[in-house]
Amino acid sequence: MSNDINKVILIGRLTREPELKYIPSGTAVANFSLASNKSFTQNGEKKESTSFFNCIAWGKLGEIMAQYCKKGHRIGIEGKLQQRSWEDKDGNKRSVVEIVVDNFQFLDSKKDDDSGDNAGGNPVPEDDQQKPFDPDSIPFN
Repeated sequence: MSNDINKVILIGRLTREPELKYIPSGTAVANFSLASNKSFTQNGEKKESTSFFNCIAWGKLGEIMAQYCKKGHRIGIEGKLQQRSWEDKDGNKRSVVEIVVDNFQFLDSKKDDDSGDNAGGNPVPEDDQQKPFDPDSIPFN
């Protein structure tokens, strides 16, 4: 049997502060949402649309994200899609698809960060920081 591929790479802005909780075993879990914008041209008119993605980060990664990621920060995440199903208190079947984060990077430059601390002190020297992603630089859409 072959392995299937389940890989997500997403760049966006946090729509709210990550919510950190601990499950009974003591493992940390952070929930947050990313908004990802898309620009396109329709009938000669430039338009934008935004998609919202629910994300979850486990363990130390979740704790770090909850500590340093703030609403409005631009981050890049890498992870996989996960579908969960459950029954609510009224007996209705519920389902959600979310991104389980394996890795993330701060994408705001130090001067873009309102708090002036580059999202909690990213130790990367300013010369080596990743430049903000420009979707118009992609040769295909």
